[in-house]
Amino acid sequence: MKALLDRARSFKRRVDFESGEYRRLAEGQYPEALFITCSDSRVIPALITGARPGEIFELRNAGNIVPPHSRPGASGEAATIEYALEVLGVQDVVVCGHSHCGAMGALKSGDDLSALPGVDAWLQLARPRLASVLDGEAAAPTLPDVVQRNVVNQPAVLRGYPAARRRLDEGRLRLHGWYYEVDTGQVHELDDDGLFRVHAA
Repeated sequence: MKALLDRARSFKRRVDFESGEYRRLAEGQYPEALFITCSDSRVIPALITGARPGEIFELRNAGNIVPPHSRPGASGEAATIEYALEVLGVQDVVVCGHSHCGAMGALKSGDDLSALPGVDAWLQLARPRLASVLDGEAAAPTLPDVVQRNVVNQPAVLRGYPAARRRLDEGRLRLHGWYYEVDTGQVHELDDDGLFRVHAA
């Protein structure tokens, strides 16, 4: 913790807050995309994308899950999605899953999460849409299979949000699926044919 605290204390000395870039940040934010990914500490959106401050609006949770719009009660995820679309006007949403994902690994293995009731309840939001992979195939799915299917599923949930559906119908919103490999840094993009591919830079 000390190293983190020391770097936080020295942040102002390491960054030129007098530059035009940082002065503009004080005037407002205009991110290009909403980036939905896992809370996993190994997945760092700005590092992966090379984004500068103000370029991406982040939503992070266990398993990069988008809860249904109809889910009762307050939701930080729903609030973040609505704000990104209705207030910030982002035109792209990226759902990024990753290798070595503990949340999806727990679903794949059928782990007993009774000691983690909050985690268990949260992951159950993703389980019904993963049933075809977890329960319905002859061969046991691999972890990448489960993670990638979860990424494929989330745009369908996003379409249930009125703000997203309206923008999609008007051609003002694009949805993207990514799969990030922690150990290689490779990013696989979901194509229109439903397959994840590595595209040359």
